[in-house]
Amino acid sequence: MHYLALASDYDGTLAHDSHVSEEAHAAIRRLKDSGRKLILVTGREMPELESVFPEYRLCDAIIAENGALLVWPAEGREEILGEPPPEAFLTEIVHRGVKPFSVGKVIFATWRPHEGAVLDVIRTLGIEYHIIFNKRAVMVLPSGINKATGLAKALKRMKIAAGSVVGVGDAENDHAFLESCAVAAAVENALPALKERCDLVLERDHGSGVVELVDRLLADDLQSLGPRKPRKELVIQTVKT
Repeated sequence: MHYLALASDYDGTLAHDSHVSEEAHAAIRRLKDSGRKLILVTGREMPELESVFPEYRLCDAIIAENGALLVWPAEGREEILGEPPPEAFLTEIVHRGVKPFSVGKVIFATWRPHEGAVLDVIRTLGIEYHIIFNKRAVMVLPSGINKATGLAKALKRMKIAAGSVVGVGDAENDHAFLESCAVAAAVENALPALKERCDLVLERDHGSGVVELVDRLLADDLQSLGPRKPRKELVIQTVKT
């Protein structure tokens, strides 16, 4: 067995309209029964993820807040991978009437068309933050934090090489972590720009596409997949156990 883990985005990928289908739940269990790991890679904050995905403990690891929070469900443990937004930033956001918004352990999130106001606040305060888009969502994180950095930390702790990971996603914020996986897949409803960068574009959308990917993975460990596209971020390495 070469591919030891599946790293999946949540919204628009594993989930459709925030929820995971019974078909997708069954596929997750088949994946785990095969001895492979499931890593969820999401922009969501944990309280809202728990509210829409009560089965989150099926995941071996969760990279939440778009890479800023690493959660180990079996242990009930969290690792915060960045600093929270400065009070001056939040004060200015409120002053400028940006709403709705939410604040996690690290992430600040709002919606389009507020990206201009948010960027201006970052510039005005001179803080080293960046904006990441997820379709209509606007996420703000410290520079250097994204889904790829969070996934890398999880894999290091799990002693799994990036060359043994299959990733699947649908949107702009998935580019980084898919580039760090040995095989990058896109569900049918993914953005065209993401599909162009992936090794495999699935025939089905959302969770049904993840089911399709799991079935292919279990059938032949993706040996039938053709040549991979070059990965700028991928480092194939052997992890000592």
